[in-house]
Amino acid sequence: MGLVDRLTDDMKQAMKARDKARLSVIRMIKTALQNESIKKGKALSEDEALVVLSHELKQRKDSLQEFKNAGRQDLIDEVSVEIKIVQAYMPEQLSKEDIQSIIDETVTETGASSKADIGKVMKAIMPKVQGRADGSLVNRLVRTKLNN
Repeated sequence: MGLVDRLTDDMKQAMKARDKARLSVIRMIKTALQNESIKKGKALSEDEALVVLSHELKQRKDSLQEFKNAGRQDLIDEVSVEIKIVQAYMPEQLSKEDIQSIIDETVTETGASSKADIGKVMKAIMPKVQGRADGSLVNRLVRTKLNN
């Protein structure tokens, strides 16, 4: 079952259960997917849908950090629930060791050897880990690898 079909089924269940928070988040995700589909002028592939889902998750994590900085516990609680709901649709996340092995492989493929090659490595690695690893974690690990 594709992501959009799963979202539709879950949306129906949330309506029946009167789960307003879940329903709201699912509607936002579906809207984001639909907007991206319209922008591209075609139906989204699973990988493209995953990119949109990753973007939605990143937005919420950024918001969470801002709310923590502002001390807004009410909004922190709300966004934390949204993050959990969005994460339920994400594929299983890669472990740090798995990410590290992909980085090692990509560094070898690209021939990267210094800090100047970080962009080249990131460009090559992100399609491999899209949706399965946090971009900032990958960036940090690549920087550590190329600094040594």
